[in-house]
Amino acid sequence: MALISTVIRASITTAILPVGFSGVFAQSDSKAVPEPRFAELSLEDSARLEQQRAVVAAAAKRRHGTTALTRTKRDLPVLQNLIDEGAFKKSQTYELQSLGVAFGDVLVSELPLRWVMVTDEFGTDPTLRFKQTTLQINALTMISKRVERDERVNLSELLRVTREQLARPWK
Repeated sequence: MALISTVIRASITTAILPVGFSGVFAQSDSKAVPEPRFAELSLEDSARLEQQRAVVAAAAKRRHGTTALTRTKRDLPVLQNLIDEGAFKKSQTYELQSLGVAFGDVLVSELPLRWVMVTDEFGTDPTLRFKQTTLQINALTMISKRVERDERVNLSELLRVTREQLARPWK
């Protein structure tokens, strides 16, 4: 990805961080952020994501009789109901992040994103990578951070805004 000026990076960071994106953007004080390293999911990484999907599927089955999640936009009402009902409390970080994995699957089905592992200044975690760029969406914490801040979570709106942000010219 070609380097862009610090001013543009800072404004892009400001524009997309509320949605839950992270990426390689310099901070406004012109200090460079290290380039993230991406890797394909290992078998263990894939198993971890599957376990988290199973947490959400079990809650959906228990509360609504949902037999399975489709990993498509059709899951949005089920996931939204779990959030709206407070199926997981803000202290249940793992479960809330599991909702983020399920929502990430919806994003993957709708947008040119895929699950990978990223290693950056914060550690190594699963993330959604946009095409072959360094732009990434931290779906894992997209829901949990909002719930922990007592913010209303509207998954349809998050999908819409994410779609708009990815359509911007910096891709």
